[in-house]
Amino acid sequence: MSFIEREYKVDIRHIGTSNLITNYGILCLLEDIATVHSDIAGYGIAQIPFTHVSWILLNWKVSVLKRVAFGDTVKVRTWSVPYNELFTFRNFEIYDNEDNLICIASSKWTLVNSDTKTLTKITKEIELSYEPEDKLVFDKLEIAKLKEPSNSEHTFSFNVLRRDIDFNNHMHNLYYLLYAYEALPSEVYEKGELNNFEIMYKSGSMLGDKVDCYYSYENDAHYVVMKTDNKLHAIIKLN
Repeated sequence: MSFIEREYKVDIRHIGTSNLITNYGILCLLEDIATVHSDIAGYGIAQIPFTHVSWILLNWKVSVLKRVAFGDTVKVRTWSVPYNELFTFRNFEIYDNEDNLICIASSKWTLVNSDTKTLTKITKEIELSYEPEDKLVFDKLEIAKLKEPSNSEHTFSFNVLRRDIDFNNHMHNLYYLLYAYEALPSEVYEKGELNNFEIMYKSGSMLGDKVDCYYSYENDAHYVVMKTDNKLHAIIKLN
């Protein structure tokens, strides 16, 4: 069972004002099927007390080819792509109800010991439990590191609230995209969803942190950098 597939109905949680699926809605689908695969492999959230390891998300890279609407059914497919003992990748495809490819995505992960919160090796046993594949959705396996733009403007700040915290006691990964939208200029945000985006996570945001967002437009892309003081949390690129 190397390729994991599941059908989803696009519901009110996945859409925006246009009734079309949003980038956040897409990430919700990808996140869900990734957890399904880990559950099947034996290294899911429910197994953490027994395996003593937990996956940490480092990067997203997503390209949207077509946006489906509220009520549509989509098929989401995912698989693991091995890399080395410290990092692994997960690729995704989303198809509409006519079997047209409408989205491709890649993500990069590392493994930590859930007791010590330190990096631990991705053993061959763990790798093989996911029945990995070599298929890639993008030309290259590695997701390029995002660099902080040289010139950026502070546009938004927020405090991490209880509602933002996930089971790792950090701000939930998907919320960085939502907060990044708050940092975009109105004229950019009001044009609607951008079809290509990347997120690079650097350090987790904790309850009570004040996070400052800095916006920049460089090389035909919009960037939002999130920091607490000089501590970098994430960089989001949209184009």
